[in-house]
Amino acid sequence: MLVVALAVLLSLVVSAVVALYVAYPHRGEEMPVVPWLGEAMTRAVEAAPVLDDDERDLQRLR
Repeated sequence: MLVVALAVLLSLVVSAVVALYVAYPHRGEEMPVVPWLGEAMTRAVEAAPVLDDDERDLQRLR
């Protein structure tokens, strides 16, 4: 029972972080109450590798 409760709590925390990211930093706005969290999310997204359009097309050809 404890494992299920912890799993539900973890999924709620992750979904809240995703919702906050989509609501503020993804649109280029600052988070009103915790601006440091928005800055941390923006840095994490900028550090993540992404595929350019050309690279995505090459992946589809494989």
